[in-house]
Amino acid sequence: MEELNGKRVRTKVIRKELSYTKLKVELIYVGKDINIIMQGGNHQHIGTAVLAVPRISLSGDGSISCTSSVLNVTGHKDETVCRYLAETVAAKKNVVVTCTGGFHMDEITEEQIHELLKEVGTIAEEL
Repeated sequence: MEELNGKRVRTKVIRKELSYTKLKVELIYVGKDINIIMQGGNHQHIGTAVLAVPRISLSGDGSISCTSSVLNVTGHKDETVCRYLAETVAAKKNVVVTCTGGFHMDEITEEQIHELLKEVGTIAEEL
């Protein structure tokens, strides 16, 4: 167990087996905020960085939503996964969330993309 200034640093790691590869999502609590690292496929990398900041929803119903800022590496499409994780967790827990990471599979199929997105949705609900 890691400590910083005498306080335990909370972490959580979720590993999922997809039909064609593995997915790892790691949460590191930074005070009350959360840093998420997502990686998977056959070429792990950093393809995007998402910052999600919670706020009262513009719908006027009093619910929590968020505003996000995104930095993408040119040509990478990792934003979809990281943005979903960051925004879902930020709104659910009402904390600032960053999500960085990358998921790459050579010659990924549409079916495999759907499987990945479904699993990411399941992970987001678990957090």
